[in-house]
Amino acid sequence: MGVGVNIVSVVILLGVLIFVHELGHFLLAKYLGVGVLKFSLGFGPKLLGRKFGETEYMISLVPLGGYVKLLGESDTDDVLPQDEKRSFVKQHVLKKIAIVVAGPLFNFLFAILAFAVIFMVGVPSLTTDIGSVQPGSPAEVAGIRAGDNILSIDGKSVGRWTDLAEIITKSGGREITLKLNREGNLQDVRVKPETAKTKNVFGEDVDSWKIGVGSSKNVFIERQNPIAATWSGIEQTWNITELTLISLVKMVQGVVSPDTLGGPILIAQMAGAHVKKGIMNFVFFMALLSINLAVLNLFPIPVLDGGHLLFFLIELVTGKEVNIKWRERAQQVGFFILVMLMIFVFYNDIMRILGE
Repeated sequence: MGVGVNIVSVVILLGVLIFVHELGHFLLAKYLGVGVLKFSLGFGPKLLGRKFGETEYMISLVPLGGYVKLLGESDTDDVLPQDEKRSFVKQHVLKKIAIVVAGPLFNFLFAILAFAVIFMVGVPSLTTDIGSVQPGSPAEVAGIRAGDNILSIDGKSVGRWTDLAEIITKSGGREITLKLNREGNLQDVRVKPETAKTKNVFGEDVDSWKIGVGSSKNVFIERQNPIAATWSGIEQTWNITELTLISLVKMVQGVVSPDTLGGPILIAQMAGAHVKKGIMNFVFFMALLSINLAVLNLFPIPVLDGGHLLFFLIELVTGKEVNIKWRERAQQVGFFILVMLMIFVFYNDIMRILGE
């Protein structure tokens, strides 16, 4: 039963994300007057297909990607004289860049929309109720007790525990004033945060400012209107994109182990787990993976969108197309890199299963 849920979940997950990505290329190509010959979900042999107009829409055997085949996509394609104006290679380089970027851009937009829906439906947030006070901490010295509710810091209202923690962390150790509610009585308390060693998301030791309090674990459901939810979706997408890029840099530096990379098996397991937790958890995971897909595709590796983008940027600067032999060699290297990466993540997946 669990395996079945995982398989169905990952098929839906990858199907939606690949569709969104290729839809970006497809729509912008159509908008800019470039012919589209094929729109495929998956690679390899065709399983299903139907042609509408000049475009054949297909579902192919290998579901780990997809592609849009444009009219005259390469110099070797045969294009009828009357269709040359709609040929991809005949377009201005800025149009080529726009079509290439549209795929990852649609993945970012999908993530923003998914997060916006989540924020509108409602997100559980910890309240600012104090659950515990560490002995000898600045909070205990200042007279803060378990059960107190923090209303504001230095006159700035706080409604979530994350807001409270962020302001204290950014205080730099200066004395702050907390307005708290203690059994219906309001009072101001002055407290001076102290530095403490903590672990960041990468497991590194960092200095942080704390007052020595823990949350009560009380939560409330926070819902936002469409405008606020969309803005929160943009912020969340930006933050996760930044975190993804930093993680990759940390991996190169050796701070984060490459063993943390996962492939289709891990994605299937996580997708199934998130489905069991509820549809909004699954939507969140889908948005997270959509961002990762967008970032990965923008890497300057031939075969990926980022590789094509690199060639077109060179063309934009030099005014000349990159030699086709160089492009073919680069694509061979890029394909080899992707195959090696797939083998590595499959190996990681298998080792995780054997280690369970």
